Amino acid sequence: MRVDALNHVSQLYQAANTKKVNKTGKIQKKDSYVISQSAKDYQVAKQAVAETEDIREDRVAELKEALASGTYNVSAQEIADKIVSKYFDFSI
Repeated sequence: MRVDALNHVSQLYQAANTKKVNKTGKIQKKDSYVISQSAKDYQVAKQAVAETEDIREDRVAELKEALASGTYNVSAQEIADKIVSKYFDFSI
């Protein structure tokens, strides 16, 4: 076995020749973010929906009055059309 070859190989894997790198100065860069226009629009729309009431009291009062006075009429044909259209909308 050649000892000089072993020494040569061991020198290749030694970490004795590392160099220190001096920092020249501190870089003070802060993280930042940018919100897209579509995200801003979504946020405004979401806030508007959250501020609206779930029940439209004016419409409920109008329907109650129509039912009480007997003027609220819905045709059977309209009900059947809506049922059929809902069925075919979901099955497609």
